[in-house]
Amino acid sequence: MSKSSLHMKFSVLMSVYRREQPAFLHECLQSLHAQTQPAHEIVVVLDGEITQNLQAALDEWRTRLPLKIVPLPQNVGLGKALNAGIEHCTHDYIFRMDSDDIAHPERFALQCAFLRQHPETDLLGGQIAEFDRHIPADGSRMNMRRVPLTHADIVRFSQKRNPFNHMTVAYRKSSLHRVGGYQHHLWMEDYNLWLRMLAAGMQCANLPQTLVYARTGSGMIGRRKGWRYIRSEWQLYRLKRRLALQTPPAAFVCFAQRALPRLLPSALLQFLYNRLRRNP
Repeated sequence: MSKSSLHMKFSVLMSVYRREQPAFLHECLQSLHAQTQPAHEIVVVLDGEITQNLQAALDEWRTRLPLKIVPLPQNVGLGKALNAGIEHCTHDYIFRMDSDDIAHPERFALQCAFLRQHPETDLLGGQIAEFDRHIPADGSRMNMRRVPLTHADIVRFSQKRNPFNHMTVAYRKSSLHRVGGYQHHLWMEDYNLWLRMLAAGMQCANLPQTLVYARTGSGMIGRRKGWRYIRSEWQLYRLKRRLALQTPPAAFVCFAQRALPRLLPSALLQFLYNRLRRNP
């Protein structure tokens, strides 16, 4: 870790809502406490009323982490919750985190070092290792979701698939303001934002290292199928057309390739999902 990265100030942004597991939130906060380069501020948006156990987990960490709690009177959804949190972030650099994931101890140090060396970067992510409820002691049985590293490869990859692991990204608050922040897009708020940032000519990169251990849960694939997800894919198709990121025929072919598997049985969809994870 370079000395210059030690002086880089940044905020961490995460959202919590009542259905999340207190034990998972505790593990997430514990991983933030274990960072070799600690955050200067951790903005936690409460997306509506949360349970007493979730509140107890936050209270337990208040004295050990620089938590800034932003309560919202009602559940507004991820995009609006993150937009509210962004306005409470003191620093221009914001690091996203999901409240049930576990950050690698070197995550912030690695990203800060890169951003110091490449100040033109607006959006920086990295790789993830996926697990169910607990990280295997030997690291086995974890799927890797690998994403491209360079800006040019990210642009190409983005035409068909999400080029970032959202729980690993760091971005500039000023850059988000330039494109209007998050927008409501069911299950795809992050992908929507990345496409708008790329269309605006913002510079992006991914690190080759695994930055986050992402908890997928047994119900993840079930949430990624059905007609609601297909409607969200259609919204994504229309966004690509509006941003002129693809020609109309190419955008429609991509829509069909992404939408039709949403009608497959969960077991087959899981197989395809794992294959795509291993082959970016």
